[in-house]
Amino acid sequence: MNTTLCQSCGMPLTTPAQFGTEADGNATREYCIYCYKNGQFEQPNIPLEGMIEMCTAILKGEGMDEESARSMLQNQLPYLKRWNGTVERGTSARLGDDSNDTSGSSVPTGFTNPANSTIATESYGLSGALLGLSEPVRYVTLPAKRLAGVSARTTNAIEISGKGCIQGLWNQYFPSDQLPAPEVARYGCYSDYTDGITGEYTILVGHEVTFDEVLLEGMDSVDLPPATYAVFTSRRGPMAEVVGEAWGAVWAWADQHKRTFTGDFELYDERSIDPENVQVDVYIAVQSMQ
Repeated sequence: MNTTLCQSCGMPLTTPAQFGTEADGNATREYCIYCYKNGQFEQPNIPLEGMIEMCTAILKGEGMDEESARSMLQNQLPYLKRWNGTVERGTSARLGDDSNDTSGSSVPTGFTNPANSTIATESYGLSGALLGLSEPVRYVTLPAKRLAGVSARTTNAIEISGKGCIQGLWNQYFPSDQLPAPEVARYGCYSDYTDGITGEYTILVGHEVTFDEVLLEGMDSVDLPPATYAVFTSRRGPMAEVVGEAWGAVWAWADQHKRTFTGDFELYDERSIDPENVQVDVYIAVQSMQ
């Protein structure tokens, strides 16, 4: 599922307190309060390279490998609105106006201005609200599974740019004739990575099927190998908020080097029936615990 990202630093925006403000005091959901306040950027002259370096410092300070952090940001921040040459200062989208709503994937990426120590310790992202989530609740080893539904190839950069396909796949899946019973768990599966967090991957929205099941015409499938998973469990709350927070916890996790990228997935089970009171598990494939 999608969550709105700050179009300057990439911080996931899940509560109104994180939204920036226009000159008239109205909130905007295109930028976070740390990048954009009172109708102007807090650091109006910072270049893209400077933002990348500052965000890299935040990620490094929270335990992510510096080279991986910088590579991820270099591949993703250029696609944000502030850096792609289309932003006009003081004209970002107002709350209640969906015409310019820019959303990203379920993989949150960037964070706030690390030059401000208050932001670095209290803001959303790799700190603050995620401190209680930034470790897996458990590790599990699961057998191989087959998922079927609708799929597409994408990248984190494309999803962050607002031109992604993930939300469209969910919209395509639910009205289709492919749905099982309502109580059957749904999956958002990320597989076939070409270059870890920076390259292409396949996103499939669907449900579990048997390996010998004949699929309906138009259905795609993904076979996940047997794997060990680190499981991150969200709090209960609105889906748009808790899914982004759970992925933020994944990025806050100090053991990124354990990821195998053989296939990760979001699990939406009976706890996800009410979209305003969802609890979701994010399964991250990792090295065997043996």
